[in-house]
Amino acid sequence: MGSQSKVLLAVLFTISLARVDAQGPPGGGRGAAPPKSPREAAPVDFTGYWVSVVTEDWRWRMVTPVKGDFAGVPLTPAARKIGLAWDPVKDEAAKEQCKAYGAAAIMRVPGRLHITWQDDYTLKVETDAGTQTRLLQFRSDKPDPRPTWQGNSTAQWEGIVRGTGSPDFLPIALNPREGTRGRSLEVVTTNLRPGYLRKNGVPYSARTTVREFYDLSTERNSDVWFTVTTIVEDPEYLTEPFVTSTNFKKQADATGWNPRPCTAR
Repeated sequence: MGSQSKVLLAVLFTISLARVDAQGPPGGGRGAAPPKSPREAAPVDFTGYWVSVVTEDWRWRMVTPVKGDFAGVPLTPAARKIGLAWDPVKDEAAKEQCKAYGAAAIMRVPGRLHITWQDDYTLKVETDAGTQTRLLQFRSDKPDPRPTWQGNSTAQWEGIVRGTGSPDFLPIALNPREGTRGRSLEVVTTNLRPGYLRKNGVPYSARTTVREFYDLSTERNSDVWFTVTTIVEDPEYLTEPFVTSTNFKKQADATGWNPRPCTAR
């Protein structure tokens, strides 16, 4: 075994011992502090005003795509048939202008977000586009049984993969989330009202599950961003998961915040 391998093994052994010591005795003892709420335990702060920065998929996000433009979405034949029958006039008549603003698509709609803690267990995400409100529940005793545009969202903080203070020179196999430090918000949303993945009628069904991973980062110039990776799974209308990545930049205040209703066109 080379000297570098011996050093690496020694470092890993030391880190393991440090983690065991930090955990303390089993059960925490009589003087153990009560567990922190998700708000108190948050490894990063997503609260504030954010603006979406459209750096990709411009033709599908900044304007309403033409009927039949399904490029990039792995649709089943049944879904394509529904998309080709898209008629915004009918959606308006049925008062379903918000079909493209459901949880499976809302983060792709250009606009601004306002994120706050509604309480210690609920992160609230408001959008000015479509005036939607998402409630990311870290604890939900009584989920709403009725399907809605935003569905029921269960959230949790992703555990720190490497442990606090671990060295930056660990091999990539032992350091899979370099850059994010594993500090991601994970959200799973179900019980959705059927809607559109894109405004031109690309459908998703009531059987859809939306999985999201939110990662915060700070640039060298102190700009704060978060990226949300969205994975839409729909056994009825998708042949495989539909994956997108969307960027948001933090704003100093509410400047530019412009609530407006959903539109079908």
